[in-house]
Amino acid sequence: MTQFTPLASLAGGALIGLAAVLLMAFHGRIAGLSGILAGLLPPWAGGWGWRAAFLAGAIAAPALIVAYAGDAAVSFDSAVPAPWLIGGGLIVGIGVQLGSGCSSGHGVCGLARLSRRSIAATLIFMATTAATVFVIRHVLGGF
Repeated sequence: MTQFTPLASLAGGALIGLAAVLLMAFHGRIAGLSGILAGLLPPWAGGWGWRAAFLAGAIAAPALIVAYAGDAAVSFDSAVPAPWLIGGGLIVGIGVQLGSGCSSGHGVCGLARLSRRSIAATLIFMATTAATVFVIRHVLGGF
């Protein structure tokens, strides 16, 4: 069951927003994780160093929280089998490519800039998510 954690959620959202603002202020770049990751893969985009540092921080921060939070750590248990998670990740990756960006770039940065393209993309992301959850839980009787 999901725990209700409004303060931790607020702090996490604030940190995501701060990271997006700082990346824009210091590098003039949108904090879209799919674009940042894509720039690390061949053919390489410019700014390899900041891209690697951003992704390393995105991986290291949760690892540090889990390592030092003790009983307050968030559980990473999932009732969904690993092959389904891997398949879902691949489908999301294809969607990110088709949508020219991910929910971090469109949903966090694009909405803040009032980009019509990002508003449309975010609405499609959310509608697709709701439909997927409905189908898996109520049609297929899954998790």
